[in-house]
Amino acid sequence: MHINSHFAIGVIIASISHHYFNFNLIEFLLIVISSFICDLDVFFSKRAKDNNHRNLFTHSIIPSIVIIVIGLIINWPALIFSGVAYFVHVFADIFDWGTNLFYFPKKTIGPRLFLSKEEEENLEEHLAQFKSPASFFDFKYYTNKIALSIELSLFILMMISIVLLAFIYFWIFLIYFPLLYFHLSRHFHLKKLENS
Repeated sequence: MHINSHFAIGVIIASISHHYFNFNLIEFLLIVISSFICDLDVFFSKRAKDNNHRNLFTHSIIPSIVIIVIGLIINWPALIFSGVAYFVHVFADIFDWGTNLFYFPKKTIGPRLFLSKEEEENLEEHLAQFKSPASFFDFKYYTNKIALSIELSLFILMMISIVLLAFIYFWIFLIYFPLLYFHLSRHFHLKKLENS
């Protein structure tokens, strides 16, 4: 799932929880940022198994559990919901490409719905067909109608939840667009690279 979709999930969780706890701006943003911050581990992909940032500790459920426990100990609902947003991010990622959910087995877990069994078994051969291995994953994502439908649905749900439940923070939805731009510009860059 792309970072803009994780952001949308964060806004949904923050909006729903704000409705009950009346969070201030810092608390609201803490929840939203927690929903996508673990994707910043992409900058450390070279240190990960198979150069896959989802195999790093940050893409396991351990950080989210620690955040939730600390939130429960100090009785801070915003921190609890930040942990929930982080957990939802990692859980959502198991469905598309999988993630190292429990970290210590060092194994990618999940149905990996964007890969067929044959593609998973012969991944290196499929990657070799592209000038950039990232193109394989990018094209699989953007040609998947379910993935695109989920992205659109999350955007709509984000807008509905922030308007109905946290209108005071309505402007936060604008952050969605630079995150979407990041993925779309990468997609068109890879497309141009493969067509050259």
